[in-house]
Amino acid sequence: MAEQITDATFGSIVKSDMPVLIDFWAPWCGPCRAMGPIVDEIAKEYEGRVRVCKMNVDENPVTPTKYGVRAIPTLVLIKNGDTVEQITGAVTKAALKELLDTKGLA
Repeated sequence: MAEQITDATFGSIVKSDMPVLIDFWAPWCGPCRAMGPIVDEIAKEYEGRVRVCKMNVDENPVTPTKYGVRAIPTLVLIKNGDTVEQITGAVTKAALKELLDTKGLA
């Protein structure tokens, strides 16, 4: 299961030695709800190799603004504190796995 994070906890999360995948979402967003189970599956499959987190943009407006999130769902891959990739919109599990395998764990 993906870890729920907030504006307050974000800074310590991205300083992780592991790559971090953040799902910016909101409960009213249909595509976000569709992505939820996929993100949770990715969290389980990549446990110990990638830190997978979710941030509710309605409850945490500071971080999404900082990262230029203008539409949701938006997934941001952060490695060594730097943004490696940002994807807006619903994507397949295979696309997320490819992203993590080629840019997150490479």
